[in-house]
Amino acid sequence: MPPSGKNKSAAKDAAKKKDKDAKGRAKREAKHAAKAAKGQGAKPAAAPSSPLSQQHALPSYLDPAHLGPWGIYLKQVDRVTPYLGHLAKWVETLKHPKRSLIVDVPIELDDGSVAHFEGYRVQHNLSRGPGKGGVRFHQDVTLSEVMALSAWMSIKNAAVNVPYGGAKGGIRIDPRQYSQAELERVARRYTSEIGLIIGPNKDIPAPDVNTNERTMAWMMDTYSMNIGATATGVVTGKPVEIGGSLGRREATGRGVFTVGVEAARLIGLDIEGARVAVQGLGNVGGTAARLFAEAGAKIVAVQDHTGSLYRASGLDMEALLAHVRDSGGVGGFKKADKLSGDEFWGVDCDILIPAALEGQITEDNAPRIKARMVIEGANGPTTPGADDILDDKGVLVLPDVIANAGGVTVSYFEWVQDFSSFFWTEDEINQRLVKIMKDAFHAVWQVAQQHQVNLRTATFIVACSRILLARELRGLYP
Repeated sequence: MPPSGKNKSAAKDAAKKKDKDAKGRAKREAKHAAKAAKGQGAKPAAAPSSPLSQQHALPSYLDPAHLGPWGIYLKQVDRVTPYLGHLAKWVETLKHPKRSLIVDVPIELDDGSVAHFEGYRVQHNLSRGPGKGGVRFHQDVTLSEVMALSAWMSIKNAAVNVPYGGAKGGIRIDPRQYSQAELERVARRYTSEIGLIIGPNKDIPAPDVNTNERTMAWMMDTYSMNIGATATGVVTGKPVEIGGSLGRREATGRGVFTVGVEAARLIGLDIEGARVAVQGLGNVGGTAARLFAEAGAKIVAVQDHTGSLYRASGLDMEALLAHVRDSGGVGGFKKADKLSGDEFWGVDCDILIPAALEGQITEDNAPRIKARMVIEGANGPTTPGADDILDDKGVLVLPDVIANAGGVTVSYFEWVQDFSSFFWTEDEINQRLVKIMKDAFHAVWQVAQQHQVNLRTATFIVACSRILLARELRGLYP
């Protein structure tokens, strides 16, 4: 049957939109290429138009047509390369993870049957020290995702100048479908499977999505039993009673708040009375929201997997966080208006904090964002295309690789305390955290001003330069 006039019109409109989006992407890529060339005092280079699979030597185990988060990371490295000077010789180091381990995780379920889960541990770069990065339990986790997250950990650790490389782990499991005893077996078997590449001086896991202090206790105990000695420094984010650090649970959210306050001061945004929207009210988003509210800001909108809420006069954060602890999400909270998931991105606010999962701010919803500042509490929440749109709109984006580095900073403190068996007070920890975050942020801000680039590119310039300088100084063995 031939298409109707209405269908022809719709198809024509869709084609126009597709062409407009493609032209917009090409224009933004050309703009970034011109900025990079200007920063190097050279003639602007043409923006790359070929697919990433043609620009990079990709690992054989990735699908070139669906690179996922790893493709986002590669684009970020491409953007920073022109600013690396003589260190650009080593840039391919950043595009090849040092080690990727895929393991089978078999366990006996409570009903006596046996289930198998796929697990990963990726060590992206170890030039500056042992690997460092979390372990997540999620049914949709992929090798591409873990590779990208490990790479962003390399960047993050170098950006705040802690002596770590980047690593990350994950298991393809929906933890909501399994008992606590089954999850313990998964954590312990996974730890045994990756035990040959982790250790206090090799690679130090930590909590991430759907893992917590208890998970780290199981992992630490399993590793210790396997080596025949207690090794508290093999993981961070443990309970305080077995070598964990005070302040670790709130560290990432406190770091988000710290850099947010510093950035607000530099752009003339008064935190007192500022309107804040937060996606995700876990440890990161919940802590950041509470600290902003205590500083006089109004939390006007929140969103998580259970729903979206709005209240123009500001939400009662104490009551909302208690509700989240009791019910597992914001859904069902009575003292607010409901929003659709899509409406959340267009709320009137001054600060937006995506603190859930990656890929949340896209080219589709970025044009609707009204915030003056976006603080990335999650890892990789903004796609490169959305990043460009926000940049063009004049929205200041505080990237994840600096904004949420508070967690790994206090993990570093925990690791140091475990080695020395001398533990600091929570006030000491918070003071040292705030100092490191402020110093790192201002170093990035200075580079951004120097090269006239956004903060994400500036953070990558700082971090990649440190990583590649370490690579250059160490040389290649043999």
